[in-house]
Amino acid sequence: MHYDGLGTTANAKGVEFMMKILDSPCPKTRHLKFAAAFNLGRAYYEGKGVKQSDADAERLWLFAADNGNPKASVKAQSILGLYYSTKEPKELEKAFHWHSEACGNGNLESQGALGLMYLYGQGTRQDTAAALQCLREAAGRGNVYAQGHLVEYYYKMKFFTKCVTFSKRIADYDEVYDIPMIAQVTDCLPEFISRGMAMASFYYARCLQLGLGITKDEATARHYYSKACHLNPVLAEELHCLVIRQRI
Repeated sequence: MHYDGLGTTANAKGVEFMMKILDSPCPKTRHLKFAAAFNLGRAYYEGKGVKQSDADAERLWLFAADNGNPKASVKAQSILGLYYSTKEPKELEKAFHWHSEACGNGNLESQGALGLMYLYGQGTRQDTAAALQCLREAAGRGNVYAQGHLVEYYYKMKFFTKCVTFSKRIADYDEVYDIPMIAQVTDCLPEFISRGMAMASFYYARCLQLGLGITKDEATARHYYSKACHLNPVLAEELHCLVIRQRI
């Protein structure tokens, strides 16, 4: 609570308390050690309250993940999957392993990540059937990033009617929910929620602009292009570059 500022102002006491829990020989703290190690790993990775250190973050997350133990920190298993897929150089086989462990233990974010790794053959052999199964199951459970990638898949496969119906629903989430609320309910990272919504907004706009699966409406298309830029400007720029190169 001290670290995340829940009920109090975020402060260094959180790191101090987590270190005490990890170092404590008391058997009553044993069940808290995995959670403490996960959060202390976050502190080292972000450089909050301690000197930034990827190596210490990785070490603590590996302890917290406990070889995939479902009673350990499933969040640590998932964050290791993300860490190994984004560090330089990437270690995609390790990323696939840890996302598989976390997914097997019920983690929604890792289920969507596995779908993408299967889809693009990252860290494993390419398997479109397995990819779609993971993405659809994750999307059905509320993973917005998985939903956005399904929209992209439907567009690329020219399933435009399905793409339009699905993408509009996702693009309009912000009319009912805000991203922090979705993150709280799904336990997914806000960054990936915004990417999923931005992706859906962009592809819906593209369908409107070109009249694919829906009546052509350039004014509404501009609205959804703007929404994509607002939600995630970096992703919107990447997709715009693909349009310029006639890849979309």
